[in-house]
Amino acid sequence: MSWISDPAAWSALVALLVLEIVLGVDNVIFISIIAAKPPAEMQDRARRVGLLAAGGMRVLLLLSVGWIISLKEELFAFGLWGWDLGFSGKELILLAGGVFLLYKATKEIHHKLEGVEEEHGAKEVLTFGAVIGQVMLLDLVFSLDSVFTAVGITQHVPVMVIAIVAAVFVMLGASGPIYRFVNQHPSVKMLALAFLLLIGFTLVVEGFGEHIGKGYIYAAMAFSVFVEVLNIGAGSRRKKKVEPVHLRQQIPGPG
Repeated sequence: MSWISDPAAWSALVALLVLEIVLGVDNVIFISIIAAKPPAEMQDRARRVGLLAAGGMRVLLLLSVGWIISLKEELFAFGLWGWDLGFSGKELILLAGGVFLLYKATKEIHHKLEGVEEEHGAKEVLTFGAVIGQVMLLDLVFSLDSVFTAVGITQHVPVMVIAIVAAVFVMLGASGPIYRFVNQHPSVKMLALAFLLLIGFTLVVEGFGEHIGKGYIYAAMAFSVFVEVLNIGAGSRRKKKVEPVHLRQQIPGPG
């Protein structure tokens, strides 16, 4: 417990907590979209269990940090069209996760744009287990960034675990409002799906050994969401101004 008296450990704890919350944004958005797939009575439970399972996976990965670090070692390499390509375990996981995320986001966008749900009269329904399975599969990919970031900031495993557990509880508190906001506003949901497409693309690129700063993507999407929130607020105010006029037209005059 020597880290308790170490000011650097406490600084690392604060930095890690902030980073874990930021890195958990993509996870919360994915869960907000996928948790709307089970029957209505299971959706809140799927969201909470998904986040708790995601946090548990990150803690388990931290406790096996030696294996995580070994994933950086190159497994094989080959030449393709004059390029020398090499893949480590980490890069293969990122590549698979990126392809999976691109597939899920593209499929959801296709359903929204082509009106597949309206045409068949019902939306796609997933079982509770299928939702948790997909969340766990994708969180394995998201957790790699989280764990490598934690290892790069501090060597105190308790500090890493505390930061991750605290971040999970923060995300649990925020996930409900985010879930409702995303699923109540189709334009925001489309922005969220576009965000997942961008994250999937960066994962694929990183799977080929190139790094893209996610800060640029987070900043761009935050600005887009901010503009959309302003549009929603302006639309609500216009609606409030129009409704009284509409109601007055419905009220019959005397006689």
